[in-house]
Amino acid sequence: MTNETVASSPPGGGDTQSPDPEHESDVRQFVIFICGNEVFGVDMAPVQEIIRVPEVVRVPLGPATLEGLANLRGKVLPIISLRRLFGLEERDSDDASRALVIDLGQPLGFVVDRVSSVVAVEPEQIEDITDLSTTVNTEMLAGLLKGVGGFPMVMVMDFERLISAEFAEIARMARNTAARALAQEQNGDEDDNEDALDELQLVSFEVAEQEYAIPIEHTQEIVQFPEHVVKVPRSEAHVLGVMTLRNRLLPLVSLRCLFELPVRTPDEHSRIVVVRLGTVTVGLVMDSVNEVLRVPLAAVEAMPAMLAGSGDMGEISRICRLGQDGKRLVSIIAIEHLFRHSSIQEAVSTVKNMQEDDPSAPDGQEEQDDDEEQVVVFRLDKEEFGVPISSVQEIVRVPDELTRVPKAPTFVEGVINLRGSVLPVIDQRRRLGLPPTPRNDRQRIMVFLLDGMRTGFIVDSVAEVLKIPRAAIEPAPQLSVEQARLIARVANLEQHKRLIQLIDPSCLIAREQREALATLTDHENGESP
Repeated sequence: MTNETVASSPPGGGDTQSPDPEHESDVRQFVIFICGNEVFGVDMAPVQEIIRVPEVVRVPLGPATLEGLANLRGKVLPIISLRRLFGLEERDSDDASRALVIDLGQPLGFVVDRVSSVVAVEPEQIEDITDLSTTVNTEMLAGLLKGVGGFPMVMVMDFERLISAEFAEIARMARNTAARALAQEQNGDEDDNEDALDELQLVSFEVAEQEYAIPIEHTQEIVQFPEHVVKVPRSEAHVLGVMTLRNRLLPLVSLRCLFELPVRTPDEHSRIVVVRLGTVTVGLVMDSVNEVLRVPLAAVEAMPAMLAGSGDMGEISRICRLGQDGKRLVSIIAIEHLFRHSSIQEAVSTVKNMQEDDPSAPDGQEEQDDDEEQVVVFRLDKEEFGVPISSVQEIVRVPDELTRVPKAPTFVEGVINLRGSVLPVIDQRRRLGLPPTPRNDRQRIMVFLLDGMRTGFIVDSVAEVLKIPRAAIEPAPQLSVEQARLIARVANLEQHKRLIQLIDPSCLIAREQREALATLTDHENGESP
């Protein structure tokens, strides 16, 4: 998102007035702007700059006046519509529209129809507003300017009072929200330790319509297939090339070729699962990523002896049987065996040779884990959201039909049977106040553990597992009470022109709603209240 700063010289409609030198210390500068049929002015002191209206990322649960968040030279800037704030008729921004960036404790961009000029005003030109009759709430005005900028009357907006009135409650709770998010991050989620002892957590994916899985502890991240891959001369077919991932070289290996399956050109569904064993990191290219699964050890069995270690079965150590009838077979890849494969060894050697030939190439060393956060990125409509990977229990497909439960809370879409337990499912779009969308194959249910109870949330799609440098994460602008609780931070990936809103999973549903869910699941599981 590129923003062009507009100079503070008059863009038309008035000339800058030069004050008398002897009164210069009392002269104040005002920006004159148009919104609807009204002419306004604002003291120049808090105005940081005037920019063209940028592209924005919409924020769920934000105030109605919020257009969204923009990237202004590496900083997240909320963009607010003055037309909405004044209750004027909506209109799209055009070439004349501008955003006034005003900083009164938190930078905010206010969209206006047009900026007329910047004028110098003497004290005697500023008048009281007592008897003013206008469509604008006079409580938000600080005075009147008469005979400046080519206008008979200009209303002076008191943005400090306006911001205080709109965001007073948020300002009070901002520090508490940030402190709570930090405490939760440091404490981590320890509720799942016992379950982890008798379960296997896997990332499942497809290659040539066959389903495979990798233990999640070896999965560093999952990213989309890049637009540009550096081809390596004289390499084997299974080595697709090398990509740069956050200042390191990552060799890419095709699992199709590795398993001697028909070659297919990567497309929008293709994903790269970045796996690591010890200090060695490789990107495995697969047709698509399906789910994050928690599989009971009872459903996992060793590969039959007659197949283990033979042909392309050498990398497959175990198989798990899923579904009520056990007919869904997922082959579990043993990373230790996979990394001994000649194809992987060649890919790793390729990166080492490139670094030796070109000392300026990325060094391939992993950044320190303490400097990064690993999040699961999902999409709702056109926007991207992220949750800590440690908070995600699993990610499963949305069944053809959800079971509707009589007298269930209104926010519950239905329930599904997840390995013998009732899982309440909530539509994340409805939760965040977004318009509904028809069910489709890309949708997934993300399962979280909230107060010891598993709850599923339907999202439009799960995009990737991403490591985000902590330096790119900043507090989200505090714009509404619910938004501040749920989305306390935002990842500003300026180089990739992405703003990822980071959700605090513990705030996905209110405590009283959790109690209603607990009653629902207890009843469906046949437990006594």
